[in-house]
Amino acid sequence: MIQKTASRRRATELAILKRKIELRYFGKNTHRQKKQQHKLFLSDNPIATTQSSQSQNINSSSSIRNEKKKNYGRLVKRLKHKIRSGSTRQHYQKKSNEYMEKTEAYQCLGVNDPLPNLIERTNKYLLDLRLAHWITQKQYELLCVKPSEAKLAHLYYLPKTHKPGTPLRPIVSGLKHPTIKISTYLDQLLRPLFNKIGLKTTTTSGFEVMKQVYEWSTTNLRKETLLCTIDVVDLYTMIPQTEGVLAIKKMLDYLELKQIGGLKIETIIRLSRFVMKNNYFLYEGQYYHQIRGGAMGSPLTLTIANCYMFFFERNIVKQITNAGGLYLRYIDDMFIIINWPERH
Repeated sequence: MIQKTASRRRATELAILKRKIELRYFGKNTHRQKKQQHKLFLSDNPIATTQSSQSQNINSSSSIRNEKKKNYGRLVKRLKHKIRSGSTRQHYQKKSNEYMEKTEAYQCLGVNDPLPNLIERTNKYLLDLRLAHWITQKQYELLCVKPSEAKLAHLYYLPKTHKPGTPLRPIVSGLKHPTIKISTYLDQLLRPLFNKIGLKTTTTSGFEVMKQVYEWSTTNLRKETLLCTIDVVDLYTMIPQTEGVLAIKKMLDYLELKQIGGLKIETIIRLSRFVMKNNYFLYEGQYYHQIRGGAMGSPLTLTIANCYMFFFERNIVKQITNAGGLYLRYIDDMFIIINWPERH
């Protein structure tokens, strides 16, 4: 079933790519036709001559369009062949193996499907919390797993074409994973709280970065001004799971909160830990357990990563702002602008 889902995703991506190529080929041609027709309309030639010219132009454009269709068809065939070719697949698999070895974040379980056991453990964990009055009956019913609807997550990669060597970005897609309801529920509670504490140091768009840089530069820009960008490598998979969950606790303590949405802080920590410790997925016929970091694709992972970085970067932010500089971060990308001597 998961392989069929991946196949459908690939078909969808090919359809989108096909549409983009069509727009690229035929959209430009249509624009050129309109320009040519507009020139003919503005010319001082007699109407008969104009009509004749237009007819010739349309015939010529039709010929060009047919040629474009042939070229487009060839291009699509080449792309399909490249995607399906063994060399491309082997290269993709090699990069996947290198990533797994480098991060040491995934434990291979072989062909033993962990889904039935994970469903059972998730529901038992929630029931224990309900019986101990850590969560309400309504929360229990909201978060528990229906075995008929649950599916294990699957892993796929997106190539980072803008980076040297084209590294891969792992996406663990688990829209029906047994812990997805807990992850989504916690994220809805916690993300607004992080947005509150990270308002001055985090951003969600390049436009916001440029706006703040412009405002800073109007009074602070110098010849010796330094610009610095920093990328955190493999942030989601490199965050220690225990420390990531503790970052949530730090945030709630920082905000002096005792409970959120009817959940005690200890309950939130317990549920967050359960989500982080139970990321399982299928890849190339093998089952894996993520033993380090969080799944890129699970809603809670982003909030945990942001909280972890917020407390990790506090000393850096303090040094930069005390010196009159500007510090901004978007998930794993940091931007610093400051008037410091180069040796700093």
